[in-house]
Amino acid sequence: MRSEPEGEFHTVDVSRITSPARRAWLRTSDGVRIEANYQPCAAVPGTAAPSAGAVVLAHGFTGSVDRPAVRRAVAVLARRTAVISFSFRGHGRSGGRSTVGDREVLDLAAAVEWARALGHERVATVGFSMGGSIALRHAALYASGRGGRTEARSDAVAAVSAPARWYYRGTPSMRRVHWVVSRRLGRAVGRYGLGTRIDDRGWDPVPLSPVEAVPLIAPTPLLIVHGDRDPYFPLDHPRMLAAAGPAELWLERGMGHAENAADEALLARLADWLTDPRAAADGS
Repeated sequence: MRSEPEGEFHTVDVSRITSPARRAWLRTSDGVRIEANYQPCAAVPGTAAPSAGAVVLAHGFTGSVDRPAVRRAVAVLARRTAVISFSFRGHGRSGGRSTVGDREVLDLAAAVEWARALGHERVATVGFSMGGSIALRHAALYASGRGGRTEARSDAVAAVSAPARWYYRGTPSMRRVHWVVSRRLGRAVGRYGLGTRIDDRGWDPVPLSPVEAVPLIAPTPLLIVHGDRDPYFPLDHPRMLAAAGPAELWLERGMGHAENAADEALLARLADWLTDPRAAADGS
């Protein structure tokens, strides 16, 4: 997996918001076609006022835009704001092969750029597990001016169940992930059993790690969310991330890992924070 400089991002041409839910194909700067879905806000009467912005949701490893946990998260977030979901490269119907967190930053950037092309001036990102590490790297690259087009920047970022550092093998769950990624038989299982096509090349060079990305994100608001029963990454990961720079930390009692473990109450709180992080921090 060769890491190359992130350049300009290109997406399909779209009009401003005039229609309900829609599917689209986006194209990243390195030419990969990414499937994406736009879900307009469907505010529930009597709840908080809907946001005029949008949230881009980045799923975890082996997820996709059509996985039930992703669709459930989109449905809850859409009560408060418009939501764009998409399948990372090598996942779902998107093209390319998964680089397990490296080149996927281009996929997220293309989705954010699409949200702005649809007319949303404020765009927040939320990523789960692998998607959380990508959301952190994406926010850092654009906040520090290294990503090219400002249309792909995020205005707030939340990372749920994200790792702090690469190559972690300290839990049985992560040892299984490494087997899937690094072994020929494992990649076959990933392709035919998990619907995920994985690049067989190692990172060259190793991309910026999540914990290295955090100090570069400010002044963009940052939220770290992690469950105390996460079977993949123990609590030293979120604590390391939160300590690396200005960030709000939510440690969720009884929660497992990523979008599959995020219940409706947590997703609703995430929606409130993503649409107005300062108000959420004040408890208003």
